[in-house]
Amino acid sequence: MKQNIIIVALCGSLRKESYNKKLIQLAQTLAPKGMIINEIDFSVLPYYNEDLDMPDSLPAAVADFQKQLAEADGLLIVSPEYNYALPGGLKNALDWASRSKSNMLFRKPVSLWGASIGAWGTTRMQSAMLTFFHLYEMPFVKPDVLVSAVHTKFNDRGEFADPQTLSFIEQNLQNLKNAGAITVNCKL
Repeated sequence: MKQNIIIVALCGSLRKESYNKKLIQLAQTLAPKGMIINEIDFSVLPYYNEDLDMPDSLPAAVADFQKQLAEADGLLIVSPEYNYALPGGLKNALDWASRSKSNMLFRKPVSLWGASIGAWGTTRMQSAMLTFFHLYEMPFVKPDVLVSAVHTKFNDRGEFADPQTLSFIEQNLQNLKNAGAITVNCKL
């Protein structure tokens, strides 16, 4: 029997000091016992090109990315909203994951979070992503984690300090762990 539920985290922002990246770091510290969250840097992936999506020409970075996704029990996507949609780099990563010959996202549980300095907290990006999740029958984990005015949620020591959002995050992570465990048991 598998010891830990492995969750792969993708950050839609490539910026080093991104609030969304900080939320992934927070998730890693708050992960319930028996859950490991590994962030994958997808910035090294080439633009999706079906000519490259062949076993004999698959770029090494893509093969490694797909292997990590295939071995994961669930997915955590934490992303800002760019122009009412998801960032292009994240879209490219999802294309490499879903358009490959063996879609490693099919029926994989997913949790979607988003942080924004604005008032809407990435609601439009999250809404746009639901179509993708439905297409690949990915169970969508609740409660929603939409962090608006994120720049006000960290204290002077850089710690996330909003108790209501922390409660949503902890519940979401527990639900993601439970969904990942169901997926693991289905594989056995």
